[in-house]
Amino acid sequence: MARLVEYADATAEVRAVFDDIKQARGVPDVNNFWKALAPYPDLLRRTWADVRHVMASAGALDPVVKEMLYLAVSMTNGCGYCIASHGAAARKAGMTDAMHGGLLAIVGMANETNRLAFGLGVPVDPGLAP
Repeated sequence: MARLVEYADATAEVRAVFDDIKQARGVPDVNNFWKALAPYPDLLRRTWADVRHVMASAGALDPVVKEMLYLAVSMTNGCGYCIASHGAAARKAGMTDAMHGGLLAIVGMANETNRLAFGLGVPVDPGLAP
């Protein structure tokens, strides 16, 4: 089980990252994921910087799409923590029940057809190659 570092027990370096997360997300405390990374300050800082860059920066994908993609990958990888976290974030960003149902259908279908193509060893069509 992960060792969770609470704010009161964190080093100044970790508190600075926690403070940035709390400010950026407008929350009173950081999630357990960040607390579990806190024993490894370099990993905590790098992971937060990467997540913030990918998920919070402006780009071609709006926040609900980003969170739904994160949720879909988390479902495929079987990460219960990430499913809960990014499911909540997707709902907060505007994912409706209908959108969630559509996402579930796509995740299920993609996993099935991916496994079929892999299991059959289907060669990539010349027109589809990158």
